[in-house]
Amino acid sequence: MFGFVTANSAELSKEQKRRYSAVYCGICRCIRSQHTNTARLTLRYDMAFLALLLMSLYEPEEISGGRACALHPIKPRPWVDNEYIRYAADMNVALAYYQCLDDWRDDGSQAAHLMANHLKKQMSRLTEQYPRQCDAMEGGIARLAELENAGCDNPDEPANCFGQLMAQLMVYRQDLWEPYLQQMGFSLGRFIYLADAVADFDRDKRKGRYNPLREEDRSRWDEYLVLAMGRCTENYEKLPLVQDKALLDNILYSGVWTNFGKKKRQEDEG
Repeated sequence: MFGFVTANSAELSKEQKRRYSAVYCGICRCIRSQHTNTARLTLRYDMAFLALLLMSLYEPEEISGGRACALHPIKPRPWVDNEYIRYAADMNVALAYYQCLDDWRDDGSQAAHLMANHLKKQMSRLTEQYPRQCDAMEGGIARLAELENAGCDNPDEPANCFGQLMAQLMVYRQDLWEPYLQQMGFSLGRFIYLADAVADFDRDKRKGRYNPLREEDRSRWDEYLVLAMGRCTENYEKLPLVQDKALLDNILYSGVWTNFGKKKRQEDEG
């Protein structure tokens, strides 16, 4: 369900690409140090957006460096580290755990089953450290399963479930910025869910899988996405962001649409 909230690399400057890569590699390093090497396989660029957003909002001190690793053994790659990088790493693992459980339940995926069992060992600390976020993830995924099993044909209901999950994930500190981050996360979660439903609609129909969208509403699907992203960016623009603002703009105003179009073409061609 992820893979949409990433940059349009064709429009990034060389320095922006380096910064984006450093944040991504920083999260990867933290997953290895805070969890396991295997858990790094679940890393998604979407979490780099979360880290960049919180870093831009709170402007923490950063530790930086560069080194080769097992995944990139030839050329040293830059990385950055701070509390928000570490938070994004933890949220990536927690979300991956619940996503694997969902994939295992829906598709019987043995790979997802194995990864869920592996990540389960990490969840005791995460649920203790982040009860609000983990409760939202567990409850949101469970409610989504209920709606899917019931064949819910109102796309707002499952989209809202994922929106509520994302609303809590986006909030690291419960301070004056919490309402904006929650509303932004809620709308972003709705966009992610609906974009995934649109991109997968024809394949889901062929395979007899659940999809909340209706064929007769196809002409309105783009409206759903534009409205969700519009509400997301409305709250995003209320945040006092300076650092990495251009990179964040690229992701929300260009990257999400580029990646949505790419995934939809892949599904159409498949």
